[in-house]
Order: sequence, then C-alpha cells, then structure tokens
Amino acid sequence: MTLLSVRGLSVTRRGRPVLQDISLTVAAGEVVGLIGANGAGKTTLLRAMLGLLSHRGQSSLAEMPARDRGRHAAWMPQAREIAWPVTVETLVALGRIPHLTAGQRLSETDRAAVDRAIARMGLDPFRQRNATNLSGGEQARVLIARVLAQETPLLLADEPVAGLDPAHQISTMHSFTALAAEGRGVVVSLHDLGLALRHCTRLVMLEGGRISADGPPLSVLTPARLRTGFGISAWIGETAQGPVLQPLDVLH
Repeated sequence: MTLLSVRGLSVTRRGRPVLQDISLTVAAGEVVGLIGANGAGKTTLLRAMLGLLSHRGQSSLAEMPARDRGRHAAWMPQAREIAWPVTVETLVALGRIPHLTAGQRLSETDRAAVDRAIARMGLDPFRQRNATNLSGGEQARVLIARVLAQETPLLLADEPVAGLDPAHQISTMHSFTALAAEGRGVVVSLHDLGLALRHCTRLVMLEGGRISADGPPLSVLTPARLRTGFGISAWIGETAQGPVLQPLDVLH
C-alpha cells in the first residue's frame, strides 16, 4: 500500500532553486533513508512533502486536510527544543493530540499508545522526570517517543539519531525497522551512512536538489556516488551481522 506519493515537487527559496522535480513513493513496510551532503535538500524535501513549505508539484501529504494529515503522518523535525517543564509522560502524550477532539481526555487506547512509545525508547525510568532536566540525548529520545505515540501509518523524521550515543542510535533504528515490520512506513534523513546501509530498506540520495539515486542501499552507496555525492572514499564489506560501511578519507 502506498503511504506517500510525490510528483514533480520543486521548491524555490529566495529566488534560488532548492529542489527540482522530485518524484518518489513510499510504501508500507519500507524504511526509506534520505541521504546527501549538507545542503543537498533533505530537510527541505521533508518539509515540502508535509506541506510546510511552498512548493510546485504534488505531495499526497500536503494535499490532505491538516487533521487527516496528523492522523496519517507523524513528523519529527531537527529542532529539539522542549519549551515547558512537563514530565516525560506528559510530553509523550502530546503525540495523541491528532486523535483527540477539543477538550477530550486521553482514553485507555491513548494511554496504551503512550506506554508503548515510552517502552520502545527505554524511557520507563524517566516517566515522571521533568523533561527539561534531562540530557540532550535523553530529550531526543523523549521527542522520538512522542512521535511514536502518534501511531500513524507514516513517520517522517529529520536526523532523529543526531546527538544520541551509539547504543541509542542503533536502538532507534531498530524501532523504525520494527514499525516497518508492523506494516507502517518510515522516511528518515541520516548523515550516518553506516546506519543507513544497515537499517534502511531503501535509500534516496540527493545531490544539488535532485534525486541522484533511489534503490537498495548497496546499489546506491557505490564508490562513484560516495565520491561525487559526499567527496569521500569508504570501505564497504559484508560481515556475519550484515553489511558495514566505514568512511575512510576525503577526496580532493
């Protein structure tokens, strides 16, 4: 089942083309990694697909009424500011807002979704802690849990593992693959190409505001594309635990 369809999407900002003629679909069961160097257009693409930026072309998400969009897709932006001193449980429960009417209290179904999200991110010991008193990495996990609590068919996340320690980077990616195994879809922008290779079912590589490659990770992360798209060389090998990519050097 197709969860997101984008056709001919282009974005111009301050008179400069940022994205040009982007077309892609995302299906249930996929973890799609958006990769590309800084400035390639990853964040702009995510925001435009959601209808948060003016654009030309079509995005099935942007065309939805706001309430329907909130029930279909959860969004985690790069910004991770927690503005109010509320408990972790209260903050995660905000993910249920799209499913509530004005003034409606959380139901047992909502509370169960919050519990599942807190458990997925290993946050039970922090449940009653003030979220603003947590470390940056812990706050990032709380915000991921809030998105997970929304329990939408589609999840879009912009660099969700940035600032997390290695164990929580891996566990977060495991959470995304688990969502895909349950029949949902995930689109996630990543700078860690090793995580992208190991945990994404498909990679979409952006260069200069265009899609330069779209396909299985090993078919996208070729030496030639690593050189032109990132300016690096890398070692890629198969291990008993799956493929591994280690960047080696900057190519001039």
